[in-house]
Amino acid sequence: MAQRAATLTDLTVAQGEPLAWGRRTYVMGIINVTPDSFSGDGLGSDIPAILDRALRFEAEGADFLDVGAESTRPGSTPISIEEELHRLIPALEAIASRVGLPISADTHKARVARRAIEAGAAIINDVWGLKADPEVALAAAEAGAPLILMHNQETTDYHDLVRDISGSLSRSAEVARRAGVPDQSIILDPGIGFGKTPDQNLEILGRLDELKALGYPLLVGTSRKSTIGKVLGTPLDERVEGTSATVALAIAAGADIVRVHDVKQIVRVCRMSDAVVRGWRPAGWSR
Repeated sequence: MAQRAATLTDLTVAQGEPLAWGRRTYVMGIINVTPDSFSGDGLGSDIPAILDRALRFEAEGADFLDVGAESTRPGSTPISIEEELHRLIPALEAIASRVGLPISADTHKARVARRAIEAGAAIINDVWGLKADPEVALAAAEAGAPLILMHNQETTDYHDLVRDISGSLSRSAEVARRAGVPDQSIILDPGIGFGKTPDQNLEILGRLDELKALGYPLLVGTSRKSTIGKVLGTPLDERVEGTSATVALAIAAGADIVRVHDVKQIVRVCRMSDAVVRGWRPAGWSR
């Protein structure tokens, strides 16, 4: 059974391992229950397919599952709370009944967050960092659910890119703390691809250490993003190598979680990177 709401320090991840920041990089598998995902992997309301992907990701070594019902691709049409609940809740209930990993619900609406926690989500992932609906923080605090706060904005205008993002994330964390979410239950995400140009995305990846200095666990999501396609000239289904490179570089800069579509491949990238960067070794390792 999937874990329900808990503080981060109470969670266990792949194969029942207790969560411990810095030991290794944790992998979050993306499950889009939308008909219009930017990555072309949206499963809509196909519960058997959703459950199959969740079980496959668990078998491939994912530590978390991130389930979202509203597309965040550029130009996507916002959906109502009712439609989001209609898509999200059956998927969460199905996954929570069969999968033993913590589930993150990707939503920026407090009403959806509350229902998601009731349906089995252990974490809330707010892609607007509490700017769209600050009450999401209260929903998380009331349930004791950890909160992922992503930087996002509608323009690509910055005075100082990383300093501006750092300040925005710090303000989001302060809103969460005032609502009752403890520091140890907050994760920050710089929001690669959200309100940023390709050059800005690359600059963020080169300066992640400055965001790590904020003192919170850092989640990085570069998987299949358009910046990779632009650099390599590759379509969506040929971006795993580019994703792998950005993941390895993010780990070297201190990323704690990577959010990805290609779990099996990226778990391997993480383990090899962790062996160098963090001194991680597999069970049974002989020196």
